[in-house]
Amino acid sequence: MKYLAGIVGLGFIAACTVDAMPEPYEGQALYDDNCAICHGASGRGDGAVSDVTGTAPKDLTQIALRNGGVFPRAEVLSMIDGYHREALPGPNMPEFGALLRGEQVPVETGDGVMTPTPRPLAALMIYLESIQDG
Repeated sequence: MKYLAGIVGLGFIAACTVDAMPEPYEGQALYDDNCAICHGASGRGDGAVSDVTGTAPKDLTQIALRNGGVFPRAEVLSMIDGYHREALPGPNMPEFGALLRGEQVPVETGDGVMTPTPRPLAALMIYLESIQDG
C-alpha cells in the first residue's frame, strides 16, 4: 500500500508539471529563433528583415497598449498560429508549424475558459506578455 501511494503521488506530480504554464524564458528561446529576425531582439519591430521589406514589423512591446492596457491573449495566439493573418499589411508572417505541436497546456484567453494550447505556442505568448511596456 505504501508503494502504491508513492506511485500515485509521483503520477500526480508528473501530471501537474505537464499542465504547468510555461515560463517566459521558454518563450524567449522560441522568440529568438523565430521572431527576432523581423521584430528585433527587443521586440520593437527593428529586426534585420524590416530593412529588406520596407515595412516595419509591429512593435510587440506595445500590444497591450494598443489594446487599452489589456494583453489580448486569444488575438495574439491567433496571430501567431495563422488564423488572424489575412488582414496584415505588407509581407505576411511565416507559418510556425512547430509551434502548433507538442504537449498542450490550459491557457486562459480572457473569456474565463481554459483552452488547450500547444506548449510552444503558449510559451511564446507568455514571453510576449512579459515584455509589454506600460
